[in-house]
Amino acid sequence: MHLGMIGLGKMGLNMARRLLRSGEHDVTGFDLNEDPVAELESEGGSGAASLEELTRGMEPPRVLWTMVPAGDAVDQTLDELVPLLSGGDIVVDGGNSNYQDTLRRAEHIHREYDDLHYADAGVSGGVWGLEEGYSLMVGGDEHVIARLRPALKTLAPGAEKGWGHVGPAGAGHFVKMVHNGIEYGLMEAYAEGFAIMEGKEEFDLDLTQVSRVWQHGSVVRSWLLDMIESALEESSELDDVAPYVDDSGEGRWTVKEAIDLDIPAPVITQALLARLESQAEDSYAYKLLAAMRNQFGGHAMKEAE
Repeated sequence: MHLGMIGLGKMGLNMARRLLRSGEHDVTGFDLNEDPVAELESEGGSGAASLEELTRGMEPPRVLWTMVPAGDAVDQTLDELVPLLSGGDIVVDGGNSNYQDTLRRAEHIHREYDDLHYADAGVSGGVWGLEEGYSLMVGGDEHVIARLRPALKTLAPGAEKGWGHVGPAGAGHFVKMVHNGIEYGLMEAYAEGFAIMEGKEEFDLDLTQVSRVWQHGSVVRSWLLDMIESALEESSELDDVAPYVDDSGEGRWTVKEAIDLDIPAPVITQALLARLESQAEDSYAYKLLAAMRNQFGGHAMKEAE
């Protein structure tokens, strides 16, 4: 399968690498930054200097997978990309778009270009996905997903696990939104628990040791706990990490959706508010939250002043 990857940030480049390393797919990549394009070429992929060059170098029907930041960047990319496409081509939005934007884009493409197809893929796995595989939550028409199946099976942790066609266009990003909202709550619980232990000075607890103990047999063992252990190994006091926890939008969207649906979501809501509060607080819990985000997703951390 030949796939065009648009947006070669950390996630996009690693996804392209995983496809190439399988030996079953060809990848042509485009990014506004020339460096990751050159990196892709050095690993056996092809590079393009523009979207026009990218589409011209692929034989229809094409699959174009975008990994660009949510919001205006997606619309700008589609405005430039879609007129270059032809009947049967598929565009997949693999970024963290708001599912309502995805519904709008899918409807527009279906209405204006009834021979083009639009799908959305919520992608989880962070910087570890290259080796471990990605969790993929995919929305779109059944026949479109069938065409994407070879790439999805390669990107996922296994051919028939870690990915699924969850519904029509928009459903993939909706499920990923809720996934990230749950992630907020899990991370907040870990951070608060470790902060309580860090504050019990008379026990002089080795928190790195505690995280290792909990990794085996404990009911709270998880991949996030593995990330905590890695972060604490680097610096148990987290002295170089500022207690500033950013949010990339999905938690806010999940809380708003819960309100719109009259479904109580106090844990996710409080976790979101804690992130907002972190900008004015100096706490071990917020440092650990920032360190976790860096460990699993490569998200930048503010350095302590």
